[in-house]
Amino acid sequence: MKKLLITLVLIPFLGIAQTIENLEYISPFNNEVAAIKKGNEWGFIDQDGKVIIDFRNDLVLTKTGNATYPIFSNEKCLIAHQKDGILYYGYIDKTGKTVITPQFLNATNFEYDKALVLKVEKETIGYNDIFNKDVVSYHYFEVVIDKQGKAIDHLTQLAIHISPKDKEDKNPPTITSKFLSENLVAIKDSNKKWRLKKIE
Repeated sequence: MKKLLITLVLIPFLGIAQTIENLEYISPFNNEVAAIKKGNEWGFIDQDGKVIIDFRNDLVLTKTGNATYPIFSNEKCLIAHQKDGILYYGYIDKTGKTVITPQFLNATNFEYDKALVLKVEKETIGYNDIFNKDVVSYHYFEVVIDKQGKAIDHLTQLAIHISPKDKEDKNPPTITSKFLSENLVAIKDSNKKWRLKKIE
């Protein structure tokens, strides 16, 4: 009876052990998780080797040192979803849940609980009587967002009116600003000169 009881007690614990095989890449730990790659998909494990985010194909890779892999920074990881041939960037948390819906033309990893993004805005500029539809213009600004994805500061005052659909280059437009500290951003202007801006 004792042997049966010990066996029944051990079985659940033995079932918890997890072996992950045939991985093509395992990143160093960053933000207490490591990225793992199988085929063309990436996932994440915690420090016990448990898969916390299963393999998926929407994680955005970050160049870190000599390698490129998805990372978590400030508890968020970049994702990208394609809509009408355009990639829009957003963020997930460590459960894999989308916490900021993909809506930006480009985005950086979070630093200091903020991120730099290219926010798209739609403007109705007229009406086409022949097609019975609004004539719209899309433009984007370089913006600082908070943890909820809300814009807290515009870094570029002039809108860039290039339609992403018309671009021959399918790479996302470049973010030209960078965080220098928690409240200080360096912004490169059209003359390739830098200006500093304090973020409240």
